[in-house]
Amino acid sequence: MSPIPPEKAKIGNIDECRYGYCQQLCANVPGSYSCTCNPGFTLNDDGRSCQDVNECTNENPCTQTCVNTYGSFLCRCEPGYELEADGVNCSDMDECSFSEFLCQHECVNAPGSYYCICPSGYNLLDDSRSCQDINECENRNFTCNPQQTCFNIPGEYKCLDPVRCEEPYIQINENRCMCPAENAGCRDQPFTILYRVMDMVSGRSVPSDIFQMQATTRYPGAYYIFQIKSGNEGREFYMRQTGPISATLVMTRPVKGPRTIQLDLEMITVNTVINFRGSSVIRLRIYVSQYSF
Repeated sequence: MSPIPPEKAKIGNIDECRYGYCQQLCANVPGSYSCTCNPGFTLNDDGRSCQDVNECTNENPCTQTCVNTYGSFLCRCEPGYELEADGVNCSDMDECSFSEFLCQHECVNAPGSYYCICPSGYNLLDDSRSCQDINECENRNFTCNPQQTCFNIPGEYKCLDPVRCEEPYIQINENRCMCPAENAGCRDQPFTILYRVMDMVSGRSVPSDIFQMQATTRYPGAYYIFQIKSGNEGREFYMRQTGPISATLVMTRPVKGPRTIQLDLEMITVNTVINFRGSSVIRLRIYVSQYSF
């Protein structure tokens, strides 16, 4: 067999890429090779190795905070913001929508944050979420006339007029009226009417004891009956006798404010020894505030 002439001999291409000359990507070309890098890297001057590109130091691709990673980057958002689906932009986080317990009264969303506000008549406490009633009566920030009494209730105040007894009652002190036994018009009337005032927050939990009533004198052979004479049309209260001469007013249904309730609480005295039956009334006015705090 004759040898192949040199001019007709084929010289095979050497695939340098199989020797791992390139750190990342290698492209074989006739008689040589070419190194390239993955996205996020740049080719070093040696033409073989790759250097991470710090995308954050060039043109920040993030709207807020850029964190460089090997071959890429991550966007982070400041507190109060959340990363959008594009992984680049940040949008305000509405903290108020997460929970109704962030603020005692009202939550107001703000860019990157939120704050709490209180209704008129309240101050925001140092915890920045709770509201405290402003006592206008103690601060003397009220508009009652000299004859009236300032009575504070949560969130506001009331100007109370002096007690005025109606016939046939006569006034025996600033909050008590008496019907004289010698007056024929007093025969079927309570002997005394005592005027009392209290306040209560809206939506108070039930059952709840809210007022105590007690006989001041106990006579031999007498017993006492306690009842709500008027004002309980909604059946929100009842009297629970707690002893021979005492009873408690119990609220059985939540009461929403603002509202004013007037109850006549009657104590009936029955004495079988002298065949006596009479009564006394506490006229209780309850101011229910608008809010539950």
